[in-house]
Amino acid sequence: MTPERLRSLIAAGESLNVEFKGEERGPLNDRDLVEAVVCLANRIGTEPAWLLVGVEDDGRITGARPRHGSTTEVYKLAALIAGRPVLLIEVPPQQQSVGTSDGVFLRRAVGGDGRPACLPMDSYAMQSLQADRGLLDSSAQRIPAARWEDLDPLEFERFRRSIRERRGRSDESLLNLPDLELAKALGVVEANGSVRGVLLAALLLFGKDDALRRFVPGAEVAFQVLSGLDVEINDFFRWPLLRVMEEIEVRIRARNREQELMVGMLRVGVPDYPERALREAFANALIHRDYQRLGAVHFQWHSDRIEISSPGGFPEGVRLDNLLVTAPRPRNPLLADAFKRAGIVERTARGIDTIFFEQLRNGRPAPSYARSDSTGVTVVIAGGEANLEFVRLLVKESQSGRVLGLDELLVLNALWQERSLATEDAARLIQKPEAEARATLHHVVEAGLVEDRGQKKGRTWHLSAAAYRAMGEKAAYVRQRGIEPLQQEQMVLQYVEKHGRITRRDTAELCRLSPSQAYRLLGRLEKQGFIRKEGERGRGVGYRRGPK
Repeated sequence: MTPERLRSLIAAGESLNVEFKGEERGPLNDRDLVEAVVCLANRIGTEPAWLLVGVEDDGRITGARPRHGSTTEVYKLAALIAGRPVLLIEVPPQQQSVGTSDGVFLRRAVGGDGRPACLPMDSYAMQSLQADRGLLDSSAQRIPAARWEDLDPLEFERFRRSIRERRGRSDESLLNLPDLELAKALGVVEANGSVRGVLLAALLLFGKDDALRRFVPGAEVAFQVLSGLDVEINDFFRWPLLRVMEEIEVRIRARNREQELMVGMLRVGVPDYPERALREAFANALIHRDYQRLGAVHFQWHSDRIEISSPGGFPEGVRLDNLLVTAPRPRNPLLADAFKRAGIVERTARGIDTIFFEQLRNGRPAPSYARSDSTGVTVVIAGGEANLEFVRLLVKESQSGRVLGLDELLVLNALWQERSLATEDAARLIQKPEAEARATLHHVVEAGLVEDRGQKKGRTWHLSAAAYRAMGEKAAYVRQRGIEPLQQEQMVLQYVEKHGRITRRDTAELCRLSPSQAYRLLGRLEKQGFIRKEGERGRGVGYRRGPK
């Protein structure tokens, strides 16, 4: 680790991947160190964790005691930074749960005060960690005390009804199977003639209400309607999952309003919330939640948004910056497969794409998962006023035979809100390499919806005049083109004011312009008297504040 990296690690403070152990009040014993290493090993993530001995919880470097070995390379590194020795221990990610020789198991998680902490691990926490890492399917776990009689025949019929209602998306080969054969085909019971074992997935799909309460206390759903601080509806359900899905879908349809948009002779309905997006988001919460944890899946209907949250963080390898591109990693694969065969969720297991696509297609901001952490996943789906002109534009594109995918919608939505994007911004937005982002941008350029300005690193992308015109914003294009030169001039003058001097290269990087565009901008400011040129040619040419 470089000195700069170590400085930034300490400056960033403790996290789920970084633990400080100070020795200001006395030396740590070996047991404390071993337990800290065990704790960091039992965490979610694929990156190494770091234990820094000699750094207090508040980031002060007080130094490690000499008994830890002052001649090591890490000690020399720390001495160069703070003048005091620090012991730096790398903890690589582990596949299995790790404990001390005394049988102590600890896990790295967020404590009750919202700060990273080392918490005890019981057997349920161990199973939860294995499920997060994709090494254990909790829904395939056998429930020893559960019996076939704990399953409800009405729920098997509900499953068949879901298949019939979703023909083309569901597995119709299951339709005519009797209950036991259906359960065996789904893999949710262990049977050889008679039923020898009932798995968790069977109880979640087909369990009677009292069986769910006894065997799966975490299987609970809350539907809440909130107006400010007031709770208008606060209903809790301990039902089999398909029954809960049906109930929530009924409530969505009852509350969801729709605006009418006329595009030529075509009537287009624009709902407050796209039902497909809500169904996928809620189904994902049921499928991917951690059933080892207590706590309900919450469906909260606010006046301007819907929030759906579920216990358990993202599975290992899934992060906010790769959510749209990472391979599907269901925490409960057996349960996820049953939902797909019932036709409730996408067979491709890319329901996240549906959530984003439907929300953007209806003129809404993209969904946000930013509130998610290691203890739970929360998606916020914005409501409020829809951008009907954006919907109109998309409908016209569809009528012209041009197909816009999720990446194109993400780019167009961002351009509508931000007015301009650089290529690296687009890459970050669609969570793909810059080469793929450029291909997406060129696609919408060819469709006449976007135009580029500048060259190479200075290139930026903007909605075209045709796009603004289609959205009824003719003046916006002119304003955008007119405001940019003024903004660029002010940026150059502020740079000169702060740094005393600016070159053509500085101007190109600052304003995202090509060298020739930067040259013309500087020439315009020089002609107006705001700056004066110094030097004759090459790198010696620069500009300083002028007489104005």
